[in-house]
Amino acid sequence: MGRTGQPAGGAGSPDRPDSPDRPDSPDRQPGRQPGRARRLLKSVGYGLVFAVPLTALAFVVREKFSPVIDLDQRIIVAATDLTRANPGLKSFLLFWQELTQPWRLYIVSSVVCLVVWRRHRELATRCLWAFVTLMVSWNLQLDIKQIVQRARPIVTDPVDRAPGYSFPSGHVACAAAIATTMTIFLWPLLSTTWRRVLVAVMAVYVVVTSLDRVYLGVHFPSDVVGGILFGTGLATASYLGYLGWNPGPDDSPPPEGKVGPESSKGTT
Repeated sequence: MGRTGQPAGGAGSPDRPDSPDRPDSPDRQPGRQPGRARRLLKSVGYGLVFAVPLTALAFVVREKFSPVIDLDQRIIVAATDLTRANPGLKSFLLFWQELTQPWRLYIVSSVVCLVVWRRHRELATRCLWAFVTLMVSWNLQLDIKQIVQRARPIVTDPVDRAPGYSFPSGHVACAAAIATTMTIFLWPLLSTTWRRVLVAVMAVYVVVTSLDRVYLGVHFPSDVVGGILFGTGLATASYLGYLGWNPGPDDSPPPEGKVGPESSKGTT
């Protein structure tokens, strides 16, 4: 009992969850702002980690820096020679190129966002974040192409041709953005085993798509590197920004080894 006759854990006690004296109390709004500012600053920092090398690489290819251009050309010639010498490889690469057209994967990813939203309304803002990030990545990589305006590779007896500019690779930029966004987005809903499966599938998707663009001769290796930097960096920075603006119950995955919100419905 305190001196006022109230129990030690009564209203207003720092031991109670609703006490305004607790640092995480809703009544202590000023105390929450530095945390949000730090999280937003972290988002900007991660964005710069990827944006700086991407910008530097874009400058190098736009100004035709000889060591990079020469290396790109040598690799593209060797890669297309190998593809022409192996009809089976060529057929697979053309199939993979068609299968992973960005518009197809964006439709699939958008449907995933919709399904999760319908089943888990408590994750509505997370679903919106994933969808918006995907749409921004799709359009922004097209804008970067227009800024850099790098020509496609030119080789004798080309394996395949593609329209538009070359840097960054649109297939790879979208693949990296989709893989990163979907992995982060679905992480809280999956068990440990399914998380590993998701990471493995997404990694294969990005790696095979990257090789596909080079071995078909429609993108230089530096275009592929630029696409990975763009997609991964955008999705990561976007998520950290989302956490900064929207701290809530759907921000963090459940404890390792446990299933997320699906477990409440008895599914895995």
